Amino acid sequence: MVLGRILAIDYGSKRVGLAVSDPLRIIASSLEAVHSKDVIDFLKVYLNKEKVDIIVVGEPKTLMNVKSDSARFIDPFVVHLQRTFPNVKIERYDERFTSSIAQQTMLLGGMKKKDRKIKQNVDKISATIILQDYMEFIKYKGG
Repeated sequence: MVLGRILAIDYGSKRVGLAVSDPLRIIASSLEAVHSKDVIDFLKVYLNKEKVDIIVVGEPKTLMNVKSDSARFIDPFVVHLQRTFPNVKIERYDERFTSSIAQQTMLLGGMKKKDRKIKQNVDKISATIILQDYMEFIKYKGG
């Protein structure tokens, strides 16, 4: 049985960071950052070319473990995803701290200051962190 890739989404009201696993689901790599209005069209093209079994959408929560204000944008997006891609499993995954971890990763990785200020880089790295964490989670839970 051939597994499909796992695709992660860091959804923002302006931009969406995307990351994808390799076919063996070992490595998470950044894919793209697209405008939020274009993400469904981008995904239609991508899923037409690549086998994707799971789409993981970052779920923003507060430190008190409740949905943050930005959930009001993300919840309708997830419903739209489920309707558009009914054969793909849609998962939500806690995305707390991914933006700050992405900033720290860029800094420690030696990325130049002007490149760290490019919001698309933060979005793609945040999506990659969500995906890597999710893959670790399913590996340890036995999925």
